[in-house]
Amino acid sequence: MQMPETVEVESAAEPDGSVIWLHGLGADGHDFEAIVPELGLEGRLNLRFVFPHAPVRPVTINGGMSMRAWYDILTLDRGGPQDEAGIRASGELLLQLLEREHERGIPYDKIVLAGFSQGGAIALHTALRFGPRLAGLMALSTYLPLQSTFDAEVANSATSQSRDLLIFMAHGTFDPMLPLALGQHTHEVLTAAGYKSQW
Repeated sequence: MQMPETVEVESAAEPDGSVIWLHGLGADGHDFEAIVPELGLEGRLNLRFVFPHAPVRPVTINGGMSMRAWYDILTLDRGGPQDEAGIRASGELLLQLLEREHERGIPYDKIVLAGFSQGGAIALHTALRFGPRLAGLMALSTYLPLQSTFDAEVANSATSQSRDLLIFMAHGTFDPMLPLALGQHTHEVLTAAGYKSQW
């Protein structure tokens, strides 16, 4: 897949760290752009925020209408089928962005992967399967996709992300799309696998 277009905001002229932050279903890379100035990073941290736009694709639960989505959502039934091909393809897009930041001089251990809702699912999926140590992972109002592959590809894999990865998870109490229990369950799965997930 072609590298996604991105919105970039830098807190300093020469960033020495990056945050790649994925938006949720139906939004775009501008969704969290306005948060950066509110963080008050100027003079404290030299960061580049990279906000990619998800591809436009038909979404089954949207009546097949096209919208920005990291993968198709086939059903709202949490036990139902998942778009494994779409999830893995968007994971590859995120890996391309990771490599681009690395080529721009940012060490992997100075890169945070972050995401909200569907974007958080891709951030989780990708970060946990990425071998080189990352600076951190922030997963907001999200869940662990393709959980049936977690043991083989993460928990029991010698090439998965380090267990001392800093993970921050939070979830909206009244999230109408993704129940709080999904986020809590993801936190429990990560903790059981030896990750120090902060909830």
